[in-house]
Amino acid sequence: MDGEHIITDLKELCKNDSLIKSELLDLLKRYAETISVYDQMMTIARLRKDGEFITESYSDKYLKIYIENFILRIKEFLMKNISDDGEINIKSLRDSFPQLQRCFEKEGAKDFNAEEDKFPLMQVIMSLYTTFIVEESIHPVGSEFPGNLKIEKRNGKFLCPVKDYQKDNENAVCNLCIAEQAPNL
Repeated sequence: MDGEHIITDLKELCKNDSLIKSELLDLLKRYAETISVYDQMMTIARLRKDGEFITESYSDKYLKIYIENFILRIKEFLMKNISDDGEINIKSLRDSFPQLQRCFEKEGAKDFNAEEDKFPLMQVIMSLYTTFIVEESIHPVGSEFPGNLKIEKRNGKFLCPVKDYQKDNENAVCNLCIAEQAPNL
């Protein structure tokens, strides 16, 4: 099962007028089951290599965010059962398709393909899972960004200190995230 086919399967799932969380979760789990421990290790190695180009003061935080929340969280995700089987905002999900496709295209431009490199698939799965299933920000509360800025949760809302800075970045998963821009203090 090629990871990039998840977009086609999502489009097929969204042909109906409504979609419940368990339907999306089942589809995401089918793709997550194709991710092996070896795939996770290879992705971690690649992220460490990519992290060489990030300032030293932030590289450990960058790796922690991606390793813990996109790669290692796959195991947690596979064991997830939902008690709230509410409807998903299908328009919002449909609107995310171009963004999700760019996750694969962006990585493909780096001479990786979906069969060898599972990071784009992990990124898509975890982005959809956090946004539509558990309704949390894609980067968890406490995730730190350059400048000692962190994701927070206040009054039931997820607040991101860098969301507005990413709005013109068509490759950023921030455009899919439910977090709002944190107010300047």
